[in-house]
This record gives sequence, C-alpha cells and structure tokens, in this order.
Amino acid sequence: MARMTAARAAVEILEREGVTQAFGVPGAAINPFYKALKEGGGIQHTLARHVEGASHMAEGYTRARPGNIGLCVGTSGPAGTDMITGLYSALGDSIPILCVTGQAPTAVLHKEDFQAVDIAAIARPVTKAATTVLEAAQVPGVFQQAFHLMRSGRPGPVLIDLPVDVQQTEIEFDPETYAPLPVHRPVATRAQIDRALALLVRAERPLIVAGGGIINADACAELVEFAELTGVPVIPTLMGWGTIPDDHPLHAGMVGLQTSHRYGNATFLEADHVLGIGNRWANRHTGDLDVYTRGRTFVHVDIEPTQIGRIFAPEYGIASDARAALELFLTAARELKESGGLPDRTEWAAAVQRRKATLQRRTHFTQIPIKPQRVYQEMNRAFGPETRYVTTIGLSQIAGAQLLHVYRPRHWINCGQAGPLGWTVPAALGAAVADPGTPVVALSGDYDFQFLLEELAVGAQHRIPYVHVLVNNAYLGLIRQAQQGLDIEFEVNLEFENINAPELGVYGVDHVRVVEGLGCKALRVTDPEALLPAFEEARKLAAEFRVPVVVEVLLERVTNIAMGPRIDAVHEWEDPAGEPGHAPTAILPLEV
Repeated sequence: MARMTAARAAVEILEREGVTQAFGVPGAAINPFYKALKEGGGIQHTLARHVEGASHMAEGYTRARPGNIGLCVGTSGPAGTDMITGLYSALGDSIPILCVTGQAPTAVLHKEDFQAVDIAAIARPVTKAATTVLEAAQVPGVFQQAFHLMRSGRPGPVLIDLPVDVQQTEIEFDPETYAPLPVHRPVATRAQIDRALALLVRAERPLIVAGGGIINADACAELVEFAELTGVPVIPTLMGWGTIPDDHPLHAGMVGLQTSHRYGNATFLEADHVLGIGNRWANRHTGDLDVYTRGRTFVHVDIEPTQIGRIFAPEYGIASDARAALELFLTAARELKESGGLPDRTEWAAAVQRRKATLQRRTHFTQIPIKPQRVYQEMNRAFGPETRYVTTIGLSQIAGAQLLHVYRPRHWINCGQAGPLGWTVPAALGAAVADPGTPVVALSGDYDFQFLLEELAVGAQHRIPYVHVLVNNAYLGLIRQAQQGLDIEFEVNLEFENINAPELGVYGVDHVRVVEGLGCKALRVTDPEALLPAFEEARKLAAEFRVPVVVEVLLERVTNIAMGPRIDAVHEWEDPAGEPGHAPTAILPLEV
C-alpha cells in the first residue's frame, strides 16, 4: 500500500471526488496541505485577497454548474473565523462547499497557542459537519464522509480542520482503490405521488411553487415537462428563479413581499391549491401566513423531512429528492392523461397570462439623476438570455428581481437566506471560473460593492472577466426605506464630498479610480441614454482585457422600491405602467 502524508491523501481524495478548483489563502498552519496541492497538480487554485471572499467564491463556483463542489482553503485562527459567513450563506441556501483549515499542532491546542481556536465548535451551527482531525489515519475517512454528507439529503457545507502535525504525518493510503460513499437521497413512493396528484387534479386553480431544490437536483426539465403535461402554472421562488423560463406561457411570476411581480402575487391570491417542490416557504416569499394560506390547500415535497411542517402544516407532505419526485409525477400524470383524467387548464393559464400582460411596473424614465428602474430596463436590452446574474441583497437586488429576466437554471445566483454584504464580487468570480463560456453580470448597490471589493484584484490577477453593474445612490437604501416605519433616517447616509474627486458632488467614493487601482476597467454613467452604450462597451472591454469591468450608475438619491408586509398589501411607490412605452422590456406587451 502507498505511504504518503495525510495532507497528500486528502488531496488525492479531493481529486477522486471530482474537485478541480480551489479558492483560498495560504498560511503557516496550512502550508503542508498547499504543498500537497502543488505536488498533486490536479486542482487549480485561485488566490483570494480575503478568506471570506474565498468562501463566497467557492459558493459561486458550486452554484454555477451541476455537480460542482467548491473548495475553500485557509490557515488557522482568523482564516477559519473569516469563513464562517461563507459557511452560513452556503448552509442557508443548501449549497455544498468544503472548507479546509489549518490548525496549531495537536499537542498545544489546549495551551492558547498562536492562532489556535476551536474552529470546529464555532463552525458547527453553520455546517452539516465540522471536525478537527486529531489522528492522521482518520483523514481519509473524514474527507470521504464530508463528500457523502455534502451530497446526501439537503445539501450543505462541511468544514475540516487539520492540525499542522496531522497534515505532515505519514499514513498508509491507496488512492487507486478509493471510492466515494453512496449518496443517500429520500425518494417518494408511487402511492405518495398518486395522492398528491389527486389533490392537484381536484383543484380548479392550482399552482406549482418551484424552489431551489429543483435546481440542486438538476430537475428543471422535468418540472417544465410536468407543468406542460398538467397545464399548471409555475411560481418560481427567488432561489428557484430559472427553473422555468420567464417567457414560458406557464411562468406565472414570482410571489413575495419584495422580490415579486404584481401579476405573481395577484395570481397566487386567486389560486386554490399549491404544490410546493424543493422550497422552504421562506418568510419573504410567504409574508403573513394567514393571508398566504387562507383559501388554499398545500402539498409540500422536500428533500429534508423536518422541513415539512416547519413553517405551516400542509395538507400532505412528501420527503423526497425533487428529481425523484418529478420523475414519478411525470409517470403518473402521463397515465392520467392517457385515461382522460387530467382536467383542461387552458382558461386558468390564460388568466395568468392576462395578469402578466396588464399588471406591470414602469421601467422607462428619462430624468437625471437616473431612476434605478431604467437601469434594469437597459440591462434587459443589453444582456441576453445566456446571461448569468449574480447578486446578494439590498434595493438593487429587490428591484433587479422585480424587473430583470431569467431564462435558464443557475442563471440567477443570489444569496437568498443569509444575504451578507460583499458576497457579490467573490461569488461572481467563482461563477465565472466555474463556467467561463457563460457571461456573468453582477449587480450591487454601493455599500455591498464596498465590502470585499479588494477581490476585484483577483479577477485582474487571474484574468477572470465579467461585468459588474454598480448602482450608486450613496445610501443604505433598503435600511433607509425600512426605517420609514420607525419615522427615522439614522446612520444610513453615505454621502460626502470627496476632496480628490469634487466632480462627484455628494456621491463620495470614487469607485472608478478604486476599480482601476485594482487592475480592472470601469465606466461611470450619469445619463439614462448612456446606459445601453455603456453596458455594450463593458462587454467589449471584458472580452478584450479579460478582467472585471464595473459600470457605475449614479442614481437619484432616494427611490422607494415596491414591498409590503403581506402579499396582498405590497406598496407600489411608483405609478404602474399605463402605456406600452412605460415597460418596453416586459415579457409581454402591456395591455391597457
């Protein structure tokens, strides 16, 4: 049997589990692992500027392609604690990433040694497993189990902490006979599917709520086929956006308090039955549960058994992987169709489309400073169906979800549950590394952009091109809007006069110079008519120079974006579209 260091055995396992890319920052306590990475040669490494950034890169990398598992590597102490936000983000959105940390020698872990912190204990609440490996011979088993856990059941992150002496200890390990552990995912029974389908057939105005679990299961084609077979319209959640193309006649719009469509909420309120697949009934989707559930029956299909009934009790629940459930739904529905047992949903689907054509938000505005709605209109014109959007949180994300269009799975990569500021830049880099052939367009407000913006230098160093739309109002816009309910506006104003850039007025930070100083390209737009040319130029610059290109748009200082406490009480701050020219990039032409 081969003899090698535990670190080298870990790298051999990573390669055999399909890992080809790592993101990280080396340090003394993880250097033996880095030596093994170098000697192994099968895993590429992208050097981050901040370990939290590396963890978000790993998540963006995982989310861009089916089967990917992003690897984040860092040293002991603060490197591990820097990863915690990334682990929380991945856990919240059911994304598998593997974080590997170095650690002080085992003999001094209890002696307050330099950068010796119990990172496994800290990480445990935000991972599926977090382990400090004290015996070198256990390293292969711990890594093998990590991949089993990340892929089984509800996906999620794992942390493995390796003391430096454990990494360097030689062990017996045979890479040639290594095999991954079988993956376990619950599978629905035919009896369960038949019962759920009977409830769907009995309903007059049913909907399917399609969650991120369908994307994780790589089952979007099955979802669309099932919707077409049954004629049931689909409401994608924010994490499930892209499961069905926005322009599909059965796409009913998104539902929620913030990232929703007017027509989506209106259709949901008319529904009498909801089949949720791979979703978790998140509070910003449901809002007030009495309003959300009143007058409707529910069936919930989810890979995590304890998720069923967590938010509210459905009429029926099924613990199952989304793909397995949809394959059985298709089989059962085909049989029903052959026997004439599927009702005609043409009238219900047509009503959904009528709402889509009438309940639209206005995007065409011509004033200066620029209104944010115009930005998304021009993004729709500039960036086609092949575009992969990456964003995190804030008014920019909310308005983007209301007004942009997504046509394919994994083309809306959004940190949905945790929403950490600064996530967008590194996640966009990770997504671009994972799938260089798909154009990435990131979207940030100015405050999100200023967190972890040093990671742009990673894109310059490693030649990772993408376009980043930066909407700048020099405000914490979402927090300012939330404070209105308390009748305050406190510590949310970012304005100042930059003594080095007086031409910016009160917009403060000179993002163009900062971006250029990090080795990237940048454009600034102040006129709405210049938006489309700027986006087109950014695409050309990214292709030519192979670096991130930032398009900063100076917005009007205060814009309130549609949101509310309940799905029947979303406040529309702007007048709705009243003529076709008001929403020229809407999915359907406006009917008045």
